[in-house]
Amino acid sequence: QVQLVESGGGLVQAGGSLRLSCAASGRTSSIYAMGMGWFRQPPGKEREFVAAISGSGLITYYRDSVKGRFTISRDNAKNTVYLQMNSLKPDDTAVYYCAASSGRLPRRTSDSDYWGQGTQVTVSL
Repeated sequence: QVQLVESGGGLVQAGGSLRLSCAASGRTSSIYAMGMGWFRQPPGKEREFVAAISGSGLITYYRDSVKGRFTISRDNAKNTVYLQMNSLKPDDTAVYYCAASSGRLPRRTSDSDYWGQGTQVTVSL
């Protein structure tokens, strides 16, 4: 089992920045081999893909609306994945979830084997 704990959410004005962190614990010896990702669930909407990163960190994917503004990265020595969010917009308001997948990049909710509890990000005008 792998446990994921997100942190770093909060309230920010449009144009501002936040960095989310996702700390993994449990069977962390397998973290290096796991694809990691971030999803979000806006108010009243379904959970959607935001970004994903391969175990080595060499391969990344982003949803179109965050390309050029968000950056996903990972530090396997710290068992931590990050999401740097710049130029935030009100449409980015959502609960952000960290996800981990054994053997694939989690680009769909069905790809993910483990989930964190979520962290709220609110972007005001």
